[in-house]
Amino acid sequence: MSDNLPPCPECSSAYTYESGALLVCPECGHEWSPSEESSNDTGDKVTRDAVGNVLADGDTVTVVKTLKVKGSPSGIKAGTRVRNIRIVDGVDGHDIDCKVDGFGAMQLKSSVVKKA
Repeated sequence: MSDNLPPCPECSSAYTYESGALLVCPECGHEWSPSEESSNDTGDKVTRDAVGNVLADGDTVTVVKTLKVKGSPSGIKAGTRVRNIRIVDGVDGHDIDCKVDGFGAMQLKSSVVKKA
């Protein structure tokens, strides 16, 4: 057994173990492949959209569900395209900074968009 297994990327638990080709965290149940871990050793968090595509700065995304906007009588409708996004460390899971036509600058969650 190897003592130099990486901590869990989800909960940072040090009690990870190998299960076949995967690494497993007994505390949160997260499973990941070691090759996935080695590609993320730079410390950068990978942001993925609602269907699993990797998002990057400057991408164009489409909103997949209608969103309510505080202070607006109508929300952002599903299918709205948002151009030139920026990936940020936002508050409360809002990890995309963008400008939506008709609404202005705002932050969105990556779980409600898909890459166009």
